[in-house]
Amino acid sequence: MNLGGSKGSISGTTPDNHDDENNGAPKYTALRKWEEGLPQHNLSLPFPEGKTGRYVKFSNQMNAVGWNNVFSDVLMSAHLAYVSGRGYVFQDYFWAQQHYPWPTDESHEVVPRTPLPALVAGPVSGGPFEPDGGAPRSISSAWFDVVCPPEERRLLNTRDVKPGIAYAPGDDTLVYWQAILRDAPEGCIEIVPQDEGDWFPQVFDLGIWGSTRLLSLWDSFAASPISRLLKASPIVGAAVERNQHLFTPEQESQHTSREPFHRVLAIHIRRGDYEGHCGSLVSQNMGFYSWNQFPHLLDRLDQDDTPGREERARARCFADRAHIVRKAAEVRRDYHGKENVGTLDVVYILTNEKGGWIDELREDLRGDGWARIVSTQDLVLDREQRDVGMAVDMEIGRKAEVFLGNGWSSFTANIVYERLIDKRDPLTIRFI
Repeated sequence: MNLGGSKGSISGTTPDNHDDENNGAPKYTALRKWEEGLPQHNLSLPFPEGKTGRYVKFSNQMNAVGWNNVFSDVLMSAHLAYVSGRGYVFQDYFWAQQHYPWPTDESHEVVPRTPLPALVAGPVSGGPFEPDGGAPRSISSAWFDVVCPPEERRLLNTRDVKPGIAYAPGDDTLVYWQAILRDAPEGCIEIVPQDEGDWFPQVFDLGIWGSTRLLSLWDSFAASPISRLLKASPIVGAAVERNQHLFTPEQESQHTSREPFHRVLAIHIRRGDYEGHCGSLVSQNMGFYSWNQFPHLLDRLDQDDTPGREERARARCFADRAHIVRKAAEVRRDYHGKENVGTLDVVYILTNEKGGWIDELREDLRGDGWARIVSTQDLVLDREQRDVGMAVDMEIGRKAEVFLGNGWSSFTANIVYERLIDKRDPLTIRFI
């Protein structure tokens, strides 16, 4: 499957994909070739691309944190580049060592990385805009070094810009930076973080993502081709297709023509180290995160300073099995109360939890009448698909008939974002 009319294939059929755990992390040979051969990687193209093009690289991008914090930053930065008339420079995803699914260099001299086009497809990772898209196409960081050598770049330090727009609503932040990038005469701009004093030097930092200041960005961001044309990468899409048979109840033919995800409730359950994280969030009375904050979505968070508030919030942020089973039943009941809907009887558990706890949750859900329960650990993935397993989970959450997420989670927030972009009924977006 070619993407964007470029050379090469990233369909997930190269020898790198064979199921051989001993071979370690995939090399993405075919994908790297595809990325290198993007048609916009051509110095002879006319303005605003080519040698005289206009580009911006966000070297203040988040790195070595969870994928979904990075993903949010990447998407909004790409949108800023688009509205500023500049080509976005996409970069590899640099993993946090503790989350990487492969053995790592203990000296930390080699930082684990995954190509962005392995995770997502669309203009953000080099795919085409619509005809007359109005902006240069995104280029890779390797090509930025060719078309914009260091001596030809203007370095724009965040310490010189961010103080002028501190604590402003998100849409004002966008307009402020847009004017700077649009009006700058230089073709090549690199945004760099200040050396110290700002723990979150991104243009759209955690202060925005964690507050309702973000929501004023929605209309512009949702209408952007960065959002509208965003889709699963071919590697992720192939993984979902490979595993979709798991979502058909045993009593129903495996060859049914009905879309299997139409009967699926996808539940995002974060475990492990999230218990301590939830404790910190709840004790600080932190609200829901990112797009989870929309007031028109159901299951809002009670942040009033009333007796038992903290206990109620903690029970949702780090839910036990009984809470999850009750909420799933409530969501199923509400869904079946709508007109012209099918049967919601399959659960998909998106989780980092392994072992006995998930097995016990399966039994609890089965006892409550769910016909089939599938979890992240049931997926069969090749090496490239395993490397982008979090994006595979997200795509299933995007496709599911109903999604039940964790309101404090950036993982949940990006599934909510994708479902809203897809014009899914807000009634099918719920929070534990």
